[in-house]
Amino acid sequence: MAGDVADSILIVDDVPENIQLLSEMLKEEGFAVRQAVSGSMALMAVQANLPDLILLDINMPEMDGYEVCRRLKDCEATRDIPIIFLSALDAVAAKVKSFDLGAVDYVSKPFSQAEIVSRIRTQLAIAQLNQQLVSQNQVLETALQYLKENQAEIIQQEKMAALENLIAGVAHEINNPVSFISVNLSHAQDYFQTLKQAIQQYRAATPTAIPDPEAEEIDFALDDLPSLMSSMQVGAERIGTIVQALKTFSHHGEAGVKAIDLHQTLDSLLILLKPRLRPSHQRPEIRVDCHYGSLSPVACEAKLIGQVFLDLLENAIDSIDALWESPIPDDDARVIPCITLQTQQLNPDQVQITIADTGCGIPDEIQHRVYEPFFSTKPVGAKGLGLATSYRIVTDIHHGTLTFSSAVSAGTEFVVTLPVTQAGFA
Repeated sequence: MAGDVADSILIVDDVPENIQLLSEMLKEEGFAVRQAVSGSMALMAVQANLPDLILLDINMPEMDGYEVCRRLKDCEATRDIPIIFLSALDAVAAKVKSFDLGAVDYVSKPFSQAEIVSRIRTQLAIAQLNQQLVSQNQVLETALQYLKENQAEIIQQEKMAALENLIAGVAHEINNPVSFISVNLSHAQDYFQTLKQAIQQYRAATPTAIPDPEAEEIDFALDDLPSLMSSMQVGAERIGTIVQALKTFSHHGEAGVKAIDLHQTLDSLLILLKPRLRPSHQRPEIRVDCHYGSLSPVACEAKLIGQVFLDLLENAIDSIDALWESPIPDDDARVIPCITLQTQQLNPDQVQITIADTGCGIPDEIQHRVYEPFFSTKPVGAKGLGLATSYRIVTDIHHGTLTFSSAVSAGTEFVVTLPVTQAGFA
């Protein structure tokens, strides 16, 4: 026997003497034997308990062996059971038909005990090897999928780490001179007021000392310089806002789980993505509507959650661009490009973030592939729709959910739910 448990053989033959002979023969060899005297009884016996192998006679009344074989092969649960035909028919056509139906062997009657036992053992060994091969293939497929997912995540993490380091470095280098400019602008405004008063006093004391053309230029400078310095102050503050957004996004030097304000994270990303929201040759400016609810601070890996929101927002922009770049007979059919952000506290333990766009939508035939590693709707080398890493960050790392609904030319809505706290984090 191939193992400690006896292999089960089902003998199907309408001649009782043949069944009796084969049963005694196979029991002597250590097989567990069951019997069926018709095709219908054979099908019921197989459904009740799957045998390891079937010895099947061809010529039987009501339902012949060919029909029994066909029905077994049509059923997913029984199609892999090896079938050996036993028949007095020795014609080539009968053998060819048997193999076409899926039989693994054909034994002509009369046969010797040694021959039939040898053929049975051979087919059982092949069946066992096939099962092992299927099992190993499943293990390899699982391992390959795991490697794909982890490779995608590692690549993305390396990209994000490099980007975070670059952003942190740039923010630091910009912050110092901007702070210097901002601080000194206030002093410059004070100095200007002092100089302006001195000039006014000088002109009052000596009205004719400065010719009229020069006096007009001085008046223009005195009137324009405050607004000029005010614009410079606004510009410095704007740069400071961008620098702060860069710092918020990079979370440089921070690691592990911490409680963050998700609204602050979303706002910083919108500041960084503002250049992509501006009008282009194909479309008007993308409007962003924020409907923020009152959210509790959320304990999470701040860098990773920021990465998720960045991916979703960039995909929303890409989707809108794709819609406006595609030819549409009536441009008025396009709605104003818009991204809508909505947050709400679902309950004390869970928050929800919704990011919806008015873009091209996701076709039905690829929606099931959105979270596949390396899947992309973009050309090679471009950042595509694939959100495998984002999905793993939300579901596996943060025990939340990431779902979406979409329709072609009607936009897409992604919904992220996150627990307020993470296990082991107080």
